[in-house]
Amino acid sequence: MTRATRPVALPMYATAAGLTLLGTLAGCADAGATAGDSPSGDTSASYADGSYQANGTYTSPNGSENIIVAVTLEDDIVTEVDVTTNPNNPTTEFYQSAFAEGIAAEAVGVDIDLLDVTRVSGSSLTSGGFREAIASIKADALEG
Repeated sequence: MTRATRPVALPMYATAAGLTLLGTLAGCADAGATAGDSPSGDTSASYADGSYQANGTYTSPNGSENIIVAVTLEDDIVTEVDVTTNPNNPTTEFYQSAFAEGIAAEAVGVDIDLLDVTRVSGSSLTSGGFREAIASIKADALEG
């Protein structure tokens, strides 16, 4: 005689626990993602006040990507920042748009030499293009 078995709820609980852990880890990844976290950086360079623009490139799983970064500097401090997106696909569009919307909160008010953004609004790859553009802007704005 065969015995009927009831479905066990364990897989559902395991899935829920896994999703909870994933959500917690994702929240942790964003928690430390700010600009200028290391205030002990060298700020001895001096930059000319003004508005600057540069292109930044990076590689995503979908290939080469780029953004255009515009920054206004006053006394070496970023007073305005704008990122123009240039996505090659919908996934890149999502992450570049999130980055562009959140970057001002991370960069405005920060000395450009301390600006070291690694993740903004969940986007970590776009920050590579941002850092490249900031390096170019610093070279253009350097006084001396």
